[in-house]
Amino acid sequence: MQVQPPLSLPLPVRDGIAPSYIWIPEGHWDNVFSFLQDHFPDVSASTWLARLDKHEVVDQHGKVLLADSAVKRGMCIYYYREIENETPIPFHEEILFQDEHLLVVDKPHFLPVIPSGRFLQETLLVRLKKNTGLMDLTPIHRLDRETAGVMLFSHNPSTRGQYQSMFQRKSMAKTYHAVARHLPELVFPLRHCSRMEEAEKFFVMREVAGMANSETLVDIKERRGEYSLYQLQPVTGRKHQLRLHMSSLGAPIVNDAFYPVALPCKADDFSAPLQLLAKSICFDDPITGAKRYFESKKSL
Repeated sequence: MQVQPPLSLPLPVRDGIAPSYIWIPEGHWDNVFSFLQDHFPDVSASTWLARLDKHEVVDQHGKVLLADSAVKRGMCIYYYREIENETPIPFHEEILFQDEHLLVVDKPHFLPVIPSGRFLQETLLVRLKKNTGLMDLTPIHRLDRETAGVMLFSHNPSTRGQYQSMFQRKSMAKTYHAVARHLPELVFPLRHCSRMEEAEKFFVMREVAGMANSETLVDIKERRGEYSLYQLQPVTGRKHQLRLHMSSLGAPIVNDAFYPVALPCKADDFSAPLQLLAKSICFDDPITGAKRYFESKKSL
């Protein structure tokens, strides 16, 4: 089955959001409306009918699809995803740097980078597209929703691959700050290595026996009574690596809702952000060869 969209979008970007799409799999449906109801049970029938009536559902060739339009395997349907009553995130990003290739942003806590789940308009990517008009923006590395700090985007498709490959080769230095319990029993700086795997519980990671696939350099930047401000330098880039490594050392990052124990899902407490900050990133620009250094203006 095809999984990639056509090179050109049959619906325009709207309010900073590119249209979503789905390929029709093997199966039988009477029409487009029955297929959409079947595959998106959380979206009401009235919502789909309204989108169809507004001609906001098309195929990969841009042909408008009506409720009774036929569907068959191999078709690609485009539509605009919408979220009703999306929770606003009361924190704002700041642009640190922009050239013809890159956009560098200071991301706030709680703001997701890309649309997913219950977040659409309240995401860094959509906000930036709307505020800058750069419709080709693409994040070139990851940052958890709960984490604040330096985030890099490409907005030039012709050079994007060179920056993405730089991250894939790990040819850059990233430094994070974190607040956690002081560990008087350990000698710093130290190197923490472990084998990380997906845990049985949704979304979290765990350390298991076996050859290490994750590595973090940990040092203390400042003592704060019972706590310390730690400097973390990830050598590898596993999901939740810094959060899991600090928890494994016996010092879970302050306000971490996933480690050492994943807490029940609840509304965000904006007064208690995760005390983890992507403080800086440094690399040799793959196009100009110049040394690049970007630092967050935020502090913990």
